[in-house]
Amino acid sequence: QVELVESGGRAVQAGDSLRLSCLASRGIFSDYAMGWFRQTPGKPSDFVAAINWIGGGTLYADAVKGRFTISRDNNRNTVYLHMTNLTPDDSGEYYCAADYRPGIVAPEPRVYDYWGQGTRVTVSS
Repeated sequence: QVELVESGGRAVQAGDSLRLSCLASRGIFSDYAMGWFRQTPGKPSDFVAAINWIGGGTLYADAVKGRFTISRDNNRNTVYLHMTNLTPDDSGEYYCAADYRPGIVAPEPRVYDYWGQGTRVTVSS
């Protein structure tokens, strides 16, 4: 079992950049593909980005392509989400998740095995 803790969320202005981090513990980080999801009140989780165990495969939601970059450092047991040119639509609670299929990058929340507690991003116009 892996435990995930997100950090880096805060209030920013439209056009700003922000980097979220997700630190994994209690497991072998490289056994997992990792994903980022965003949730806003009353809505299901939206897929944001995913990365395979070695970082060579990534997948992005159309809304964030060209603006967000997912990366990972297996030596630090950490996955990152670098977000640029933020808009108010990017606001929400951001969750990282671990999928015990290390070679797969998947957008479906249901396939992920472990989730963090979230970090909040608020983008003001």
